[in-house]
Amino acid sequence: MNHALLTRRSHNPRPEHPLIGDLGLVTARVHEFCGPSRRTLALMAAQTGPVFWIQCHWQVDHLFGPGVAPFFDPRKITFVRPKRLEDVLWCMEEVLRAGCVPLVIAELPDPPHLTPIRRLHLAAEAGAARRKVNPLGLLLTPGDGGAQGVESRWHLAPRHAGGQNRWLLQRRRARMAPPAAWAVEWGSAGAVLGVQV
Repeated sequence: MNHALLTRRSHNPRPEHPLIGDLGLVTARVHEFCGPSRRTLALMAAQTGPVFWIQCHWQVDHLFGPGVAPFFDPRKITFVRPKRLEDVLWCMEEVLRAGCVPLVIAELPDPPHLTPIRRLHLAAEAGAARRKVNPLGLLLTPGDGGAQGVESRWHLAPRHAGGQNRWLLQRRRARMAPPAAWAVEWGSAGAVLGVQV
């Protein structure tokens, strides 16, 4: 006999933004993408746009339109380039609070502390309550990431072979799911989730 646990949380499933295959990201929250292919994973998550992409103006590596085109229409990206690093998270917070776009991406040189992450979660929840869009925040951090308080942390690394684009996708941390890893391939219809490794 199964018994339902008493909890203050709603039993309704939380809305998710599709990632790859049947994997999704809980909306009105902030997630972290790390690893050498973190931008590729962010483009896979963007799918249809529109997207706000925030990075400091002094960062020299930018997205290249023809490289974005296989994932989705690059005209649906709005680039925001603040002069100061602390303004990157401020911009992200304001866009999430406005609830005007489904996806906000911020590139950071290091994982942020817990307090800014909490502020971003609150801003995303406020944006979802204000508008019909459930905004999703993605933090792109180098290496293995490590931002505290994020809803989930995903790592994407290339495993290209035989002329095919392949990656290893790892869910390293999530509030409601265990760590796991999958093979991902790029096909004619886009990213395809392979077997769990």
